[in-house]
Amino acid sequence: MTSEMPEITSVGDGTSLNGAADSLLHASGTSTNGSITATHEDEHERDTEDASEDGEGGVEGCTIGSTGSGLVKGTDGEDEDDGDGEDDEDEDEEDEDEEDEEPTLKYERMTGPINDLLKKDSISAISVSNKLVAVGTHGGIVHVLDMTGKRIKSYKPHQASISDMEMDNTADFVATASIDGQVVIQSLSTQESYMFDMKRPIRTVALDPNFAKKGTRPFICGGLAGTLVLREKGWLGHKESVLHSGEGPIWNVRWRSHLIAWANDLGVKIYDTQSQTRITYIDRAPDSPRADLFKCTLHWQDDSTLLIAWADHIKVARVRARPRTANTSASSNLPPLLVEVTAALQLDCMISSILPHPMSHSAPTKENGSVASRTTLTSFLVLAYEPPDDFGDEMTDDPARQARKTAERPELRIISRTGEEFSADALNVTGYQSWGCNDYLLAEVDSGGNETNQCYIVTSPKDIVFVRPRDRKDHIAWLVEHQRYEEALDETEKLGEDEQSSDSGGYKIDVVSIGERYLRYLVGEGDFVKAARLCPKVCGQDAKRWEDWIFVFAQNRNLQAVIPFIPTEAPQLSHLVYEMILGYFINHDKEALLKTIREWPKSIYDMPSVIVAIQSELERIPMSSSLKPSSPDAVWLMECLADLYTANRQPGKALQYFLRLRRPNVFDLIREHNLFTDVKDQVLLLVEFDQELNGKREEEGIDTTQTRSETISMLVDHTHSIPVDRVVQQLRARPFYLFLYLDDLFKKDQNLASDFADVQVKLFAEYATSRLIEYLRASSYYNLEAAYNICRGRDLVPEMVFLLGRMGNNKQALTLIIERIGDVQQAIEFAKEQNDDDLWEDLLKYSETRPTFIRGLLENVGAEIDPIRLIRRIKNGLEIPGLKEALIKILHDFQLQISLLEGCQRILNGDCSDLARVRQKGQNGGFFLSEKAVCPLCTDPLRRSPQDLLLLFLCRHIVHASCINGIDNLPRYIDAGLDVSLRVSPAHDLSAKMAFASVVRAKIIHGCPVCRRQGEGHVC
Repeated sequence: MTSEMPEITSVGDGTSLNGAADSLLHASGTSTNGSITATHEDEHERDTEDASEDGEGGVEGCTIGSTGSGLVKGTDGEDEDDGDGEDDEDEDEEDEDEEDEEPTLKYERMTGPINDLLKKDSISAISVSNKLVAVGTHGGIVHVLDMTGKRIKSYKPHQASISDMEMDNTADFVATASIDGQVVIQSLSTQESYMFDMKRPIRTVALDPNFAKKGTRPFICGGLAGTLVLREKGWLGHKESVLHSGEGPIWNVRWRSHLIAWANDLGVKIYDTQSQTRITYIDRAPDSPRADLFKCTLHWQDDSTLLIAWADHIKVARVRARPRTANTSASSNLPPLLVEVTAALQLDCMISSILPHPMSHSAPTKENGSVASRTTLTSFLVLAYEPPDDFGDEMTDDPARQARKTAERPELRIISRTGEEFSADALNVTGYQSWGCNDYLLAEVDSGGNETNQCYIVTSPKDIVFVRPRDRKDHIAWLVEHQRYEEALDETEKLGEDEQSSDSGGYKIDVVSIGERYLRYLVGEGDFVKAARLCPKVCGQDAKRWEDWIFVFAQNRNLQAVIPFIPTEAPQLSHLVYEMILGYFINHDKEALLKTIREWPKSIYDMPSVIVAIQSELERIPMSSSLKPSSPDAVWLMECLADLYTANRQPGKALQYFLRLRRPNVFDLIREHNLFTDVKDQVLLLVEFDQELNGKREEEGIDTTQTRSETISMLVDHTHSIPVDRVVQQLRARPFYLFLYLDDLFKKDQNLASDFADVQVKLFAEYATSRLIEYLRASSYYNLEAAYNICRGRDLVPEMVFLLGRMGNNKQALTLIIERIGDVQQAIEFAKEQNDDDLWEDLLKYSETRPTFIRGLLENVGAEIDPIRLIRRIKNGLEIPGLKEALIKILHDFQLQISLLEGCQRILNGDCSDLARVRQKGQNGGFFLSEKAVCPLCTDPLRRSPQDLLLLFLCRHIVHASCINGIDNLPRYIDAGLDVSLRVSPAHDLSAKMAFASVVRAKIIHGCPVCRRQGEGHVC
């Protein structure tokens, strides 16, 4: 359906929705407890705010499908069947799908004194402010309640039904309008009150947003007189201003900031109090019913957005500043503000009230995988009323059709701004059969900007119902009720501990309670694998719960499913449980038996009992005459017995199984239990076994070159139990094994292998030639001549050079380096090591005819080689490549050395001069002595009577001469400068001072006693 709005700029359109749901969940018609239930009709989808644009155009509305009827209301107002011949089976499936939808809102009826107050009266108006609820009744009484239902105050301002009421922002003033023609404003905290008689029934009243702060106490009201009146208090009483009249009764008025919106028979108008002009007019839809049959609801969503709900139409009007135009004269008479209708919807029901409803939605996943932050979008919360099917037949002559029809339950719907219905809940309010559209009210409780505290109030003449968005605990309870336990557990884990402890639906909302319900469900369904994975989360640290559920799995012959999740510590279960599991493995999975025995602590079950059971099983397996086991099961069982005997401190019984299995851990067994004396005569066999294991590892692609032999390591580490002589004797037949043993033995302690040094030289030359030179340098126990002969026999020149140098035959060694190796650098290093001048002479002599050696020597001149001595030996006409560069380098190095020496000398001279000046200044400078100065040695004042001799040291410490040991017998000294009676020459006085100072200095052996005491750690 499309509604045209003349002279109104509008932006936004809607989409049509056919029947969004097949049925609503509500209480049975025979129910007497007045329960309120709800259902979620559609999945939440993102609703978008309509962008505002300038320009002329109409408003495209939309029709929202009926909830529960399966019919779509056409544009002509008639019902059309939308069925397409679906069979009953498809309809049943759709009904089940709808029942699986989660409700969006939850409801709670207000209890307490209000129930008694409404037994003989009924609600006609409501207002909520600052956590207080004020309700007006048809009896003209106002009841003020808090959010718990406790009555704060009651008073009767009117003699007839209260048609409208409003509380100010401070919840101190309550304005009420009645059909008795009076408007009453009452303060709840003071005696201040106002009563105005308008002579005609008043339908609506609105207070200034800052009513309590303004001394003029402005408010606006209107009614059947058709006049919208603004009243303000002045010096001479209240002043009355008529804002509008002449277009029929005023049905509703609402005031926000500087904007006033009201509705009359023709439509909705908005007035700007700042410019004192009416800025817009929004007419009613052409096919709307009579204005008084279905009330108009006006609600300011914010300072610039007005929600209008009248009959079955919704419009959203947005106020904005009028853009400036070039033609100022044409726009000078226009209001400064203009209004755009950004959305227009037509529903398939009548609207009792409307409020904005923010809904949080997660933004879609971005390309990089992250999730955008949650956004808050605003939809409509609509209190819907379904009129009877024969509505409008009052003018018929048929008495049956004239009779009052039973009304349907009111519905609370959440609708997006594009017309999409998110949910619709049928409310089972008391006496709903008798109430009409105008009897239901909807109010919003201020949440302080927190979405989690959102709350609405729905009232009928006999009920007050709190409406809140469902929280996480409600969501979890719904998931559990619909057996969606896995989702419920995930949500429960996100709750805090205080939230988990609360009850909901007769059971605790915590992981354990929900998890056990889930476990029972999975066991009943036969899904033991999934149930086993859930056990750690549910059972946690409770050993009793673990054991109970393990026996449940055992009774259902699915013990293998839960075994991987059974804890062995924190908590530790009964040993019977673990033995039962091992018994299961003995009969069904021997490989898993070995893995379990190795992983589990041995203290959690009785090892002797398990050993007996495994031996009994092993005896049933036929065995061959060889030592090696003949079947895989026998291998697993022997492995288990070997491990259990070892853990049970019976290594002797375990050793036979390790040997039969040819397992490398036989070495660990020997080492761990000190069985070395038992194997000292089996060295060759152990080494061969170890090499066999290494061969297997190499076949498997494992690098064993960097891994020490297990047997060799054991023999080397326990020479006190396995003597070296006995090992060497057994390994002589296998030289390579002997080499490995002596090599590790030498690395551990050279003294242990000293008796076999000559043998080791031969073995190194045979099996590790590259390491022979290293051994020759490290060892000093071998025979030099024998070693030289071995190296000469194999033509090992570097080793021969080293041995000749060690034997003192340096010239022959140098000859080998020069003639066989030809490395001038090595020759120079060798000469430096020997530090023999004759050797240098031989090297220089040999180099006279070899330019390469001459250049090498020139490049390495230093303390050992005098460059002049070398240069003089160069024969005339000998061409030496790189000679120029070498000489330049020599000169540059000498110049650099001279420069460094000169620089160091200058630094030394400067430091000496600075220190001399400091010393001179310290010796010649004066010293100020205060009256309060004390001696650091005796802590007595330095100035006292009679005055003692004071000694001043160059370190600036002043002490009594009598406080220093060993200088008691000083001659008496009289200062001529202090005694005016003495007349001596300055030269004689200076000589006397110097002589006395020399005497004192001779008696003070250790210098300043204060500095000495500080150096010894004493505090002066």
